[in-house]
Amino acid sequence: MRYIFLLSILLMGQCTALQAQNESAFLKGRVINQWGQVLPKAQVRVLPLIECTFTNQNGEFSLQIKPGRYELIIGMLGKEEFRQEIQMEPRNNLTLSSITLKDSSNLLEEVVVTGSLYPQSLKQTVYQTRVISQEQIQLRGGTNLQAILNTELGIRFSNDLILGTTDIELLGMSGQNVKILLDGVPMTDRGATRESLGQIDINQIERIEIVEGPMSVMYGTDALAGVINIISKRSDDHIFKINARLQEETVAHEYQPFTSSGVHNASLSLGYKKNGWGLEGSLSRNNFGGWQGDKPGRAKAWMPKEQWLGSAGIGYNNQKIRISYRLNGTDESLRSLGDVNTNTQMAADKYYLTKRWFHQLHSSYQISDRLKLGVQGAFTDYSRKTQSSNLDVTTGNRILSMDAGAQDRSTFQTTFGRGTVVYQFSKHLTLLGGIDFTQNQSKGARIQVNAPSIRETALYISPEFRISRLKVRPGLRFLKNSQYTAPPVVPSINSKLQISKWLDLRMGYARGFRSPDLRELYFSFFDASHSIQGNPNLKAEHSNSFNASLTAGIPFKSPLRITSTLSGFYNHFQNLIGTAIRADNPAITTYLNIEKFKTTGASWNNQLFFKQVSASIGFQYIGRYNRLGADALTNGESNNFNWTPEVNSNISYQFKKTETTVGISFKHTGKQPLYESPSDDTYRLINRAAYNMADLTFTQKLGWNLKLNGGIRNVFNVTSINSGSALTGGRGHQSTADIPLAYGRSFFLGLAYNWAKINQ
Repeated sequence: MRYIFLLSILLMGQCTALQAQNESAFLKGRVINQWGQVLPKAQVRVLPLIECTFTNQNGEFSLQIKPGRYELIIGMLGKEEFRQEIQMEPRNNLTLSSITLKDSSNLLEEVVVTGSLYPQSLKQTVYQTRVISQEQIQLRGGTNLQAILNTELGIRFSNDLILGTTDIELLGMSGQNVKILLDGVPMTDRGATRESLGQIDINQIERIEIVEGPMSVMYGTDALAGVINIISKRSDDHIFKINARLQEETVAHEYQPFTSSGVHNASLSLGYKKNGWGLEGSLSRNNFGGWQGDKPGRAKAWMPKEQWLGSAGIGYNNQKIRISYRLNGTDESLRSLGDVNTNTQMAADKYYLTKRWFHQLHSSYQISDRLKLGVQGAFTDYSRKTQSSNLDVTTGNRILSMDAGAQDRSTFQTTFGRGTVVYQFSKHLTLLGGIDFTQNQSKGARIQVNAPSIRETALYISPEFRISRLKVRPGLRFLKNSQYTAPPVVPSINSKLQISKWLDLRMGYARGFRSPDLRELYFSFFDASHSIQGNPNLKAEHSNSFNASLTAGIPFKSPLRITSTLSGFYNHFQNLIGTAIRADNPAITTYLNIEKFKTTGASWNNQLFFKQVSASIGFQYIGRYNRLGADALTNGESNNFNWTPEVNSNISYQFKKTETTVGISFKHTGKQPLYESPSDDTYRLINRAAYNMADLTFTQKLGWNLKLNGGIRNVFNVTSINSGSALTGGRGHQSTADIPLAYGRSFFLGLAYNWAKINQ
């Protein structure tokens, strides 16, 4: 750690000397396609420098560079990469003639930032990454992230209808091992379930980046399965814009326009940027009227939800400095309505009230052409309140309930800070170093009185070596945690070999870890359907993970473009945190380091572009192995992996004359073998049933900057699947033989307005 600090000081000193040279000049240019149309948002890089930029709405770019000989690289999704040697002379601006990017058979030019030293294309990154673009999000017409992700390969969701929460699973691993980031900053959750995914405004998302496999060196705890990074929209250079959206959706056969039954989404956002300064703000309302299902009384199968999401931001950037502040707010109310007791004429209701304030600060300083510093900071204030009452339906009077856990408020606060330094020694070596600080604290009736805050400090270093067609990126993370003995160092190594122009091989290993969260350590939850108690003696989880992928861009002449990726992974976990019955009190479930867990699998993803057709089809086979104890075999457990197949496909077709796009998304999830415990000392194998999900959607451009979208969600009318369980009540959470997935087939129709003015 001392040597890394000294290295940073030396690099800063070197850059200060370089900055004193006042001989730099501007490199300028304009990027167009083969038909002469300007190309905004094309990535412009100059090797071996760190700094990169993007073309503006007029297809123009400008970079300030010191004298020397460089390689100019310009890339964009679906376009052939442009490369040219340039010579910059002292104080002599260089303006290039129009640069043409031709259509390419290579689909891997989407720019990504997750885990990268700097923004780079999918083809160049050493990580296996998936991107869901803004166009795909708009076509699917989702009002939340679950609607966008539920047909993605390797991702599945589970719903707790008692608490109104949804959790995610990635590559066979639960949500507590999936890191959720908003613009690279971790989101705060109460515990294992990733509630934060449902509290991000879908209308403000530019794209979603999914990195599969451990990212513990770069992003720390919780990143064992991978990272889902949601990238927010930002105002473009020199532009004023207005975006508005209104969408209505049925909930199965239940619907009332704009209020009550159904799903009602409305959003408005404004953005302005000029002379380096930018302002932005947004407000969205999501109203879900719930779903009655087969419930005969006041109670609903799915709870009604009212949600307000807002954001406000200010920023400034020039050639050297970028700094921005953004505030995201969430106000959410879930209503659990009880049936009327015919003897007392009373109904027990519960409201779950959530508030989240998420402050973000992003800044970077380009000290020289080769050295860049970055600082990120965030503070999250997140609370969830349970408010229980008994309603007298004859008089309308409401009385607060005095039952255990009936009135409760838990608050979770997270302070996060990150500092990074990137130095480009040459085009063959780039060094990334950084320091992270995270502090989590909580309070509330369900948090143990003496629960301390958890502080974690980490130092990481990750150089990237480039030797001809080979990239190798090792990494080390040194960490100290205030509540548990952390591993002294977490290593990783990732590599990418360009076998040919059309064939890339990626391989990686990572040591993952996850520290116990506040819920698992100190949270106590007791009510009519839960009996869970935290365990302050938990150890951190560890994993060894291996992954490899082979990507082929099959060389066809335009307009046909195909890519195919074959990949595999293997994860071995130790000290996995699970639940078990307390020996001294069988009525209480607690958390213990009792499980060993392995996952392995392979996938085959294919993409095809042909004229107006865009299509993808993927196959995945995931195996899980779970040993619950030394006597697992005698309790019916197998030494073999239990396998689940998945198939997905997304197809869209664009009618150019009418400017209509039609899309269909499909996913088949095969049966999932699991184990349940019918008694305290026995286990048995069960199988969750297979199911199919599909959406049919369309978008239609209208005049006056309007776009109409609509479609059918959940075409096969799936509501729940059979879990294979014979248990009617479980310890910790109640369970039934059916697992809720969705509320049936629904229909939606929406209208979006997008207007922008470019300041000349």
